[in-house]
Amino acid sequence: MAVSLRCDVRMPLASGFLEVSLASDQPAVALVGPSGAGKTTLLRILAGVERRATGVVDVAGVVWQDTRKGVWVPPWERRVGWVPQDSLLFPHLTVRQNLAYGGADDAAIAGTAELLRAAHLLDRRPRRLSGGERQRVALARALLSAPRLLLLDEPFSALDRPLRMELAATLREWTRSRAVPLVLVSHDEEDARTLADERWHLVDGHLSRPGDPRPG
Repeated sequence: MAVSLRCDVRMPLASGFLEVSLASDQPAVALVGPSGAGKTTLLRILAGVERRATGVVDVAGVVWQDTRKGVWVPPWERRVGWVPQDSLLFPHLTVRQNLAYGGADDAAIAGTAELLRAAHLLDRRPRRLSGGERQRVALARALLSAPRLLLLDEPFSALDRPLRMELAATLREWTRSRAVPLVLVSHDEEDARTLADERWHLVDGHLSRPGDPRPG
């Protein structure tokens, strides 16, 4: 079953304004464009951690923000699974403890770690992980949060091409099977083609029309 995403927002950026009008009924949407275009800022708006934006955010028919009507759903109630460019793992905890922080049980942690080829990392601390390993752990943490929306900011940038394609396909199946909408930010067109049904281009704070949905 397709899910819907509507985001009509405006906010100031250092180099101008972010003006976005995005409406999609596709399960997975990719935002591609150059650095500084506003892609990460848009993810922050969707996550509810950026309060300067005005406008409307509606996910699967639930309004999370409507500044005209005074509607604001705080981040902790949106239940967003967010994988930022900085994995933000707790350095004093093991990977297992990081994944358990949100209340996931041992079976769920083990299954998700296995799914993302991270089971061998569970007893390590973040300082002993490579960049790609930290990305997989951050992604596992996002999946274990039982998200209503999954936001991914360059989630595979530190992985080699074969592994990133494998994990993109795995993630696509995971989100589809659970009807969890996904928004991907990436500079990599191949990641966008593999993971997303629809691609939007964000340049200088302005969003262009999507391309044709990817078949399948």
